[in-house]
Amino acid sequence: MRVDLGNALDTVAAPGVSRDALDRLDERVADAHERIEAGRENHEHGYAALNLPETTDADEIRTAVEPFADAETVLTVGIGGSALGAATLARGLDSDVDAYFLDNVDPEHVSALLDGISLSDTAINVVSRSGTTAETLANFLVVRDAMASEGVDWTERTFVTTGEDGNLRTLAERHDLPALAVPDGVPGRFSVLSTVGLACAAIQGRDIDAVLAGARAEVDRLAGSLFESPAYAYGAACYALDERGAGVNAMMPYAESLETFAEWFAQLWAESLGKDGLGQTPARALGATDQHSQLQLYRAGPRDKMVTFVRPADRDDRAIPETDLPGLEYLGGRNLGTLLDAEFGATEASLAASGRPNVRVEIDRIDEYGLGELCYGMEAACVLAGELYGVETFVQPAVEWGKRAARGLLGGGDFEEAEAVAEKTTLEVE
Repeated sequence: MRVDLGNALDTVAAPGVSRDALDRLDERVADAHERIEAGRENHEHGYAALNLPETTDADEIRTAVEPFADAETVLTVGIGGSALGAATLARGLDSDVDAYFLDNVDPEHVSALLDGISLSDTAINVVSRSGTTAETLANFLVVRDAMASEGVDWTERTFVTTGEDGNLRTLAERHDLPALAVPDGVPGRFSVLSTVGLACAAIQGRDIDAVLAGARAEVDRLAGSLFESPAYAYGAACYALDERGAGVNAMMPYAESLETFAEWFAQLWAESLGKDGLGQTPARALGATDQHSQLQLYRAGPRDKMVTFVRPADRDDRAIPETDLPGLEYLGGRNLGTLLDAEFGATEASLAASGRPNVRVEIDRIDEYGLGELCYGMEAACVLAGELYGVETFVQPAVEWGKRAARGLLGGGDFEEAEAVAEKTTLEVE
C-alpha cells in the first residue's frame, strides 16, 4: 500500500498541513506506535486485531467450511462488523460462488433475497460474537423456516461463527454444526482478517493465505514514523486535517469492486473514532460515478472535507470500439481503464486546483494480497488516529445504548433506554 499526502499539504490545500506540522506530529506518532506495539505484544483488547495476520489459522477455516464445497451460494447472516468485512472481500473478488449478506431486518429485502436463491445449494454462515444479536438471530430464524418450507435440512447447510458462550454456541453443540470461534479481543469492525471475514472467502475458493500475506506486509511496514509507514501516514494525516477543520472524510475508491470497502471503512472510522465530540464523519463515494453527483460539493462547498482516493495501479481492461460519431473520435481505440484513469487524474487535480485536501491510497492490484494490505492498512491507520485523538478506539457505547433500547421495546428485558422512545418530541406536518 502506498499513500501520497502531497495534496494534503498547506501549500496546496486549505485546510492543509504544513511539513513542519507533520514533523512535529511525527513525535506523537512515535509515542503512539510504542503504545500500539505494547498492546499488540500483550494481546490487549482491540490491539489484538493488529495481530490477526499472524494469529489467524487459515487451515482451521478451510476445515470448517469443507462440508460446503458443493455450495453454489453462500449466505452470511450477520450485521455490522459480522458482515461488512466478509462482504468487502466477496465483492472485491470474482468467484463462481455467489455471496449474499443478510445484514438488515427489512422484511421486504429479506423475503426477496430468500426467494431469489436456491437454499438447497446454499451454505449459511451465522455470525455473532455474543450469539444473542437480535437482528442476526431473527434473520436466522427466518432463514431456517424458509429452508424447512423448501424441504431443506438446515443442519446440513449451516455453520456458525461465534464466541465460547451464547445461543449460537449452544445451537451448534446441540446439532453438531461446524463452528468457528470469533477471536478474543477483536471488535467486530476489526475482524475482517479473522474467521469472521475469511470464511465466506474460503467457501468462494479464494486464496485466504494470500489475504493474510498482504496484511502481514503492512504489519512489517508499521514503524515509529509516519514517513516510514503508509498506514500511519494516512491515520496521522486524517487526524491533522480534522484538527484543522476537515471533519468529513469522503472515501472514494476508483473501482466498482471496492464500493463495499467504502462501507466497511465507514463503520471502522465512525464507530472507532466518534467519541467525546471527536472524530471525522466518513462519507461514501465511488469514482467515477460520483464525479457526477458529489464532486460539486467537495470542490465548491464548505471547506470541511477531505477526499480519500483509493485505486489499483493495475487492472484488467476493455477496449472502447472505434467510432465515427462526431466529437467522440478521441474515445475510439482507447480503453475503459484509460478513461477511468483520466477521470481519476482530473478529479484529483480539480480538487487540488480549488485548494481542497485529498489523499491518494494505492495498491498494486485488487486481488487477495492487495485487499489484505488495504484492510490491514486502514485498521492500523484507525488505531493510530485513535491514539492521537486520545479516545477509546475499541468500544462503542452509543451503539450499545441503541441495542438496549430496541431490546426493551421488544420485551427482551427491562431497559431504561427503552423509555426514551416514548419521550420523543414531535412536530408533525401532514
